[in-house]
Amino acid sequence: MKKTVVIGLLGTQLDSRRPEERWSRWRPTVGLCQQEDLLVDRFELLHEANYAKLAAQTREDILTVSPATEVRLVPVDFQKDPWDFENVYGALHDYARAQPFNPDAEEYLVHMTTGTHVGQICLFLLTESGHIPGRLLQTYPPKRENASPAGGYSIIDLDLSKYDRLAERFVAERQDGADFLKSGIATRNAAFNRMIGEIEQVAVHSRAPILLTGPTGAGKSQLARRIYELKKARGQVRGGFVEVNCATLRGDGAMSALFGHVKGAFTGAVGERAGLLKSAHGGVLFLDEIGELGLDEQAMLLRALEEKRFLPLGGDREVASDFQFICGTNRDLRRQAAEGNFREDLLARIDLWSFQLPGLRERPEDIEPNVQYELEKLAREAGQRVRFNKEAETAFLRFATGGEAQWRGNFRDLNAALVRMATFARGRRINLEIFEQEKQRLLAGWAARGKSAEENADECTLLSEVLGDGSAKELDRFDRVQLAEVIRVCRESRTLSEAGRALFSVSGGKRKVRNDADRLGKYLARFGLDWVRVTKGNNTN
Repeated sequence: MKKTVVIGLLGTQLDSRRPEERWSRWRPTVGLCQQEDLLVDRFELLHEANYAKLAAQTREDILTVSPATEVRLVPVDFQKDPWDFENVYGALHDYARAQPFNPDAEEYLVHMTTGTHVGQICLFLLTESGHIPGRLLQTYPPKRENASPAGGYSIIDLDLSKYDRLAERFVAERQDGADFLKSGIATRNAAFNRMIGEIEQVAVHSRAPILLTGPTGAGKSQLARRIYELKKARGQVRGGFVEVNCATLRGDGAMSALFGHVKGAFTGAVGERAGLLKSAHGGVLFLDEIGELGLDEQAMLLRALEEKRFLPLGGDREVASDFQFICGTNRDLRRQAAEGNFREDLLARIDLWSFQLPGLRERPEDIEPNVQYELEKLAREAGQRVRFNKEAETAFLRFATGGEAQWRGNFRDLNAALVRMATFARGRRINLEIFEQEKQRLLAGWAARGKSAEENADECTLLSEVLGDGSAKELDRFDRVQLAEVIRVCRESRTLSEAGRALFSVSGGKRKVRNDADRLGKYLARFGLDWVRVTKGNNTN
């Protein structure tokens, strides 16, 4: 059973009574600990320093009526003005940030009856924002004469978003959270920044699964880890970050790695194994490339997400594990589900919060700040700072944001290029000669890789599904490549507007009036297509 912890302000009026009235009149803080159906294991009693004597007397009275309750007196400094919002919020915010909250072991109730109205509103804000991971508790005096002075209580959940305007610190911290998710990189792409703001909201206020989609190297793994670190900093998880790339899991090894196994479950299973899901208890589990999981593993994962329980491989005793779930993929899971390669019920479970990370070529304005970030990271790792000279920096950024640069591996390609140039930089300066050599290396590598057989097959399949085999074969090579990419983005998006924003993120941002949905609709109409046909396939053939 979880322990019950109450957090409340000392009532300088209601908790203070004349000696002859101490046990005959209602005192909210003491009365709360007299409730027959509410056992308070610990009371965090916040008080100003000049009311220390009243706080000590209140603690003694609580121990008289509830000896099992631990009362912790916590002095708070309102700077002699308990009616000043900035002073009160600052003091309570500092208290909340310093607490080692453990929601897995303790249930927190925030007492809203005592203290000034300013103090009560500030406690509202801290609870609503998740700084105090608890529920609100209201007490009230006896409703009948000659009734017990303990009064009554109610536990309530309120939507306090209307108070957000009063909490400037909270607003600033939300921005800090978004910056944290971006590793402090001053990104300039408006659509990407909006998406990160949404992810920050979801990470702080929801325990539901998060699905990160996007091409290889777009930063899914790094973002997942930052989400975990943000949750941990807010006291929302206490366990670790457990990560695995599902493409590395096969057969019995996949079941064993994820769910564990018992001794003798298969040849070579000489002992028990806990498995990754069990290891993630209390923390975050990140499954990258979740589309690579087999259907059997998908079925067991779905049950683990819904019931927090699963069977280890070869076992007959269920194991419990409560973790928060993040997954990533560069595949079209909707298409895989339609083809029977991904469970639709699992997709429905993990698709509540889905975010499409754009590739590097879709964010050319973010290349420069990411270059500075990577160089700073290299300086920390190598212990010496390497920089571009002016001529080389201008040439590199022109190349990196232009049409020649493909960035097929996205940020992995960018990071590798900077590491190589930094290695060859004599005098810790990347000059034009080093850049030109790296440029040729990148171009040669991209040309050698070309399109994979899988990418070519996907392109043909997409066009045939939407246009029919005959019309698809009549397209020019240029139109085939462009239209196939447009179809992919449409199928990864929920609406025509969302797809339009992704496809025209650069040019659309330069227009005074933008209508990305209209531009996309007109492009599709050139091929006799519309949104429904592109996202559901060609049902007329």
